[in-house]
Order: sequence, then C-alpha cells, then structure tokens
Amino acid sequence: MYKRIMVPMDGSDLAERVLPHVHSFLEGFRPDSVVFVQVVEPAPVIFDDTAAISSSTSREKMIDYAQKVEEQRKSAAAEYLDGIVHRVKGEGVDLRSEVLVGRVAERLAEYIESQAMDMIIIATHGRSGISRWVRGSIAERVLSSSRVPVLMVRPDTGIKEQ
Repeated sequence: MYKRIMVPMDGSDLAERVLPHVHSFLEGFRPDSVVFVQVVEPAPVIFDDTAAISSSTSREKMIDYAQKVEEQRKSAAAEYLDGIVHRVKGEGVDLRSEVLVGRVAERLAEYIESQAMDMIIIATHGRSGISRWVRGSIAERVLSSSRVPVLMVRPDTGIKEQ
C-alpha cells in the first residue's frame, strides 16, 4: 500500500521527531523506499540602486557569492540527510536522501508528484493563532497540496526514538 514514502527534514530536533514513526512504518508496512528530503532555499542575489550603477564585475561577484552560499547549504543538507539515513534501520528497504532547491512547500509538492510518492511523514510545530499566521506552516501547505496521505507528527507525541 505505502511503497514510496517521503520524509521532509529541515535539520531541526522537531523534524527528527518523525523518526520513530518512520521506524514503525518500516516494520509494519515494509515500503520499497523511504526518501529523506531537505529543501534548500536559493541564496538571494539582491541588486539595489548602488548595484545597478556598479560594474558588471561587482554583479558577477555577487552572483558567484550567492552560488557558493547555495552550494554550501546543499552540501550541509546532504551531509545531514546522510546521517539520518545511517541512523534509520530498514532491511530490504531503499533508504536514501535528496536535496532539493527552491521554495520549500512548492518544491516538496513538485517532488511528491514527480516521484509518485505514496505517503508523506512530516513534523509539524503545532502552532496556532498569530504564531501560525506569521510563520506559516510548511506541513499544512504540503497537506493541502498533496494527493497522497500525509502523517503529521506533533512535537508532543511522546514517542521516543529507539
């Protein structure tokens, strides 16, 4: 039933609260693959009036710098996800990681569709009121845009990693 599971991670302790649930799914459903995904937002390149007057060399330096920052973010995300994959045990299951670039909720939705995922397991802060309005909720945006089941794990579930 659930053969391809995506687990979005953001490097936080909260995101890692999903890991015990992933372990349970590995034991109970025996999926074919579990992909741990982290989305890196592109480094912004900001041109103000001063930059418009500056030489093209300055613009090129700013673009090069932004590209280096993005590469560093991607490298750090890949290293983090590799560590997660090594922590999760799943015999006979293809455990892997994927670093994506773009706006988080939109990029996750695209990946779910393009990779034909069957289920998503994602952490949620469980915010409400003004905090939720100000910060938004990636998990809720994934839920509303996804055509597959989404298991949203709150930080207070009480389940500990094995």
